[in-house]
Amino acid sequence: MEPFIDRFKQDAVIELLEDFPVVALTGARQVGKTTLARKIAGERDGKTLHLDLESPRDEGKLVDPELFFERFNDHLIIIDEVQRRPDLFPVLRSVIDRHRRPGRFLLLGSASPVLIRESSESLAGRITYEELQPLTWPEISDHYEITRLWIRGGFPEPFLSGQKQHGFRWLGDYTRTLIERDLPLLGLNTDLSKLRNFLNMLAHQNGQLLNQENLARSVGVTSPTISKYLDYLEHAYIIRRLQPWHRNVKKRLVKSPKVYIRDTGLLHSLLGINSEDALRANPAAGGSWEGFVLQQLLSTAPKEYSFYFYRTHQGAEADLVVVKEEKPLFCIDFKLNRAPKSPKGFHNVIEDNQTTRNFIITPGNDRYPVHRQIDVVGLEEFLKEWAGFY
Repeated sequence: MEPFIDRFKQDAVIELLEDFPVVALTGARQVGKTTLARKIAGERDGKTLHLDLESPRDEGKLVDPELFFERFNDHLIIIDEVQRRPDLFPVLRSVIDRHRRPGRFLLLGSASPVLIRESSESLAGRITYEELQPLTWPEISDHYEITRLWIRGGFPEPFLSGQKQHGFRWLGDYTRTLIERDLPLLGLNTDLSKLRNFLNMLAHQNGQLLNQENLARSVGVTSPTISKYLDYLEHAYIIRRLQPWHRNVKKRLVKSPKVYIRDTGLLHSLLGINSEDALRANPAAGGSWEGFVLQQLLSTAPKEYSFYFYRTHQGAEADLVVVKEEKPLFCIDFKLNRAPKSPKGFHNVIEDNQTTRNFIITPGNDRYPVHRQIDVVGLEEFLKEWAGFY
């Protein structure tokens, strides 16, 4: 993964370390947090120390964590998989308050619920958070085609693997480890076979409206259990719930969220798809493309943007509404067809939200208007312009 560490990501974390005593770098397991932390450490002038709490040897060094941290108070201490030791957070607070300076700790966590809950209680005013996303198109565009990223997803190991089958197997192992080890470690105690069935159902319904009661009946659990599954998967960065935009209260709006498997490589693994031909022949192709474009846009957007979908019971529908300061900026549709039509429902969304710039994003390379307020544009071209929108 080394050539594809985005310099912007690296610089963003370094800047935060210059301002805060503690920076928490979160994101899914195996997304590249450790690689990024080591790169940052390698470029620092000061001393650094790296502890991996999945290593018994490193964890053994923290028998007396307060003593350990005080001994190395002139170091940047990187703590990997910090969610495994929530008891460290009160200690960090005490240590920081005795020697308060920026850049004391870089915490790496692949499970945000424990990390955020414990740190927000103990480290308020001392910590800031940065999420590391999987590989995105701007990072790899000089080396690979965008289709590879869509099919394999953004986890570095399967994306960069020279053998496609290895990556497919890696993703299957990743899912198994998630279900059998990672989620139980976070506190999700449940029937593992039902959890696996639930995740497979989500894959087959990727990008669709969430019907919690139907899922509960299909899996054979209660609706509150489905809520718990969704919460844990979301906070482990496996799924995304996209909420509906409710600005126009006079319309009969759909209020259920849409659910996506965040990484399309993981999605395709769950669906048993390992090639572009197999994907395009699968009914899930449209939802996969929708989720892929969504992931690329949200991964590279500024934090002041909010994202929703829009759907009314009268048929107005847009896959994405980009909002800033409670005002819709753009309405966007995602179409796998390279020459899509401009549906009436999309025009209704534009009318409801009064947006003047709107887009239909396709896998193609062409760009052309289909309406004075709507452009059809290929994803690669759109991503080049995306940064210019803000």
